[in-house]
Amino acid sequence: QVQLVESGGGLVQAGGSLRLSCTASGRTSRAYAMGWFRQAPGKEREFVSTISWSVSNTYYAESVKGRFAISRNSARNTVYLQMNSLKPEDTAVYYCAVGKYSRNFDDYAYWGQGTQVTVST
Repeated sequence: QVQLVESGGGLVQAGGSLRLSCTASGRTSRAYAMGWFRQAPGKEREFVSTISWSVSNTYYAESVKGRFAISRNSARNTVYLQMNSLKPEDTAVYYCAVGKYSRNFDDYAYWGQGTQVTVST
């Protein structure tokens, strides 16, 4: 079993920045990718970004490319999402996930509880 704890969400004005963190603990002995998804009210959960175990591969949704940056600590158990130039449409609950290097929801086996990001105009 893997536990994921997210932090860093909050309220920010459009154009501002936030940094999300997510730390994995538990039975994490196997190599795994870490990803971020988000879900806005009334919408389906959507892919944001993912980073491979080796940290040499990253992938972003087109809607956040060039504004968001994903990274991983040297112990590989914490993933960060640096979010710059935030827009009101980035408002959502952001979820951290552990699984295969993929943009598909179904490829992630473990999920965090989510952290709210609200971008005001």
